[in-house]
Amino acid sequence: MQFYSLNHKAPKVGLEEAITRGIAPDKGLYFPEEIKALPKSFFDKIEELDNNEIAFEAIKQFVEGAIPEDKLKEIIADVLSFEFPLEEIEENVAALELFHGPTMAFKDVGARFMARCLGYFAAKKETREPVTVLVATSGDTGGAVARGFLNVEGVDVVILYPTGKVSDVQEKQLTTLGANITALEVDGVFDDCQRMVKKAFLDDEITANRKLTSANSINIARWLPQLFYFLFAYKQAKKQGKELVFSVPSGNFGNICAGIVAHKLGMPVKQFVASVNSNKVVPEYLKTGVYDPKPSVATISNAMDVGDPSNFIRIQQLFDNDLKALSAKLTSYSFNDAETKEAMKDIFEKTGYIADPHGAVGYLGLKKYTAENNNESDVYGVFLETAHPVKFLPVVEEVIPQKIEIPEQIKEVIDKEKVSIKIKDYEEFKAFLTQK
Repeated sequence: MQFYSLNHKAPKVGLEEAITRGIAPDKGLYFPEEIKALPKSFFDKIEELDNNEIAFEAIKQFVEGAIPEDKLKEIIADVLSFEFPLEEIEENVAALELFHGPTMAFKDVGARFMARCLGYFAAKKETREPVTVLVATSGDTGGAVARGFLNVEGVDVVILYPTGKVSDVQEKQLTTLGANITALEVDGVFDDCQRMVKKAFLDDEITANRKLTSANSINIARWLPQLFYFLFAYKQAKKQGKELVFSVPSGNFGNICAGIVAHKLGMPVKQFVASVNSNKVVPEYLKTGVYDPKPSVATISNAMDVGDPSNFIRIQQLFDNDLKALSAKLTSYSFNDAETKEAMKDIFEKTGYIADPHGAVGYLGLKKYTAENNNESDVYGVFLETAHPVKFLPVVEEVIPQKIEIPEQIKEVIDKEKVSIKIKDYEEFKAFLTQK
């Protein structure tokens, strides 16, 4: 499989180069040259397959020629070492829980998959060239990448996160591991962190001395494995005998984009709903046809605080840049913090289920879609619970009158000492990378 730049001004590359580069020389995101639909029999008999088998069949076309099938199966078995349960909370509405991994966030799968791919590529080379992984985070990405890459030989990880705009638990997960993980605390917002990372890839003074790659969902190996979640959900929901609607809490739009890839592989889906917080560039685009990025707004669902979602260009490409075709399969709604808190409270009072702020936004998007289309009883709605509510305790405990038990994954880091380096701008970031 070859991958091309969505800016169309760089050569096609194989998977190894696409992963290690992260972003193409022309600043474009890499995209597979072909997405071949899986046979109908795969979906007809999906209940007979385990998660590892489903993931292998779904991803193998994208890694063909780069990773042998036996090694790919080993990587998948290592990555998918936890469950992805679909929990029905009310009639025709279920939460897909993606927080049962080591950092209790959906990004564990992509981060672990990418780390193991890089580890495989490094191990097969006689001379190992060290790689520096740069990642900007608005919340859960940093912790997932840090844990996924911890002690991976030949890889240094540098995480940029905005001061005061990630939760306490999220901050501990990305600042307490040490070893080959360094956290840079940026005086700004997530979009500032993301701009710094993108700029570093194009800075010859940095790249002349460091081999850089990115572990944000702009990286093909972080992004694509997220399609597994949707296939796992389809396997569990198929018995309902109804059309599926997925509502995905969306920030950088990598997760929902991967879900649309699963649909392109042949998975039946009636509609995707991109549920966003007050950062509403995509809902506005679908209304007006004008894509107008804005500075990000801080909210209680901080992992979605993105004013210029990188992966939306991939979604446009999946629909051949046809706004009408895109709008027919993708709906998007925005909800503010007050609505989010009210949804968390409402879900708990009606069902006893504790949703985190991101999941609550997903729930709101699902309910709004079914209400507007008068099809609540005709479809089976799945909203994604992307992180455990314990990661947002101040918000959750303000709304939910119940003490949340601290899971073991969080106990491991909560009392450790935070270690970060504060930077103000790109020049300080560059100085760090060139002096290290």
